[in-house]
Amino acid sequence: MKTEYEKMRSQELYDFSEPEIQASLIHAKKVCARLQTMTIYDDDYRQVMEDLIPGFPKTATICPPFHCDHGNGIILGENVFMNYDCIILDGGYVRIGKNTLVGPHCQFYTPQHPMDYVARREEKETAYPITVGEDCWLGGNVVVCPGVTIGNRCIIAAGSVVTRDIPDDSLAAGVPAVVKRSLKK
Repeated sequence: MKTEYEKMRSQELYDFSEPEIQASLIHAKKVCARLQTMTIYDDDYRQVMEDLIPGFPKTATICPPFHCDHGNGIILGENVFMNYDCIILDGGYVRIGKNTLVGPHCQFYTPQHPMDYVARREEKETAYPITVGEDCWLGGNVVVCPGVTIGNRCIIAAGSVVTRDIPDDSLAAGVPAVVKRSLKK
């Protein structure tokens, strides 16, 4: 039988009030609170980031302030750069490929609450992973919704809300984001 934490990572309905999940949330909140008064130039910045995001690449940068639910559901490639004030709700895994640039105030949401209003009263949700490919650029204030995959070498225009998958080599924009043109050479 799966734990609630295993259900969370497996795209199944899970109880987020369960103690293991609560402990993970509390740890992340405490580490994120420490980050709020730091800069990327502080001596202990890397150590704090590695405490929050296991395997945090030495070439990656996340500019505080930064907020996340767990941290351990975030997988970053080499040379990822995230600008100020990003939010990652990582009940489901959030993977961001190498050499990807993320503008300020971008938000990645993996949780999906039940559609039925009575079911939403319970402390249950499902989390769907988000994947952003390599060599992408997300402009400021981009929102990426649960279960979305953005292909390699994509540009997502500032202010876009990505509700559906975006294929490789695409420029997407809008609310909801739609592919405006191909970037293939």
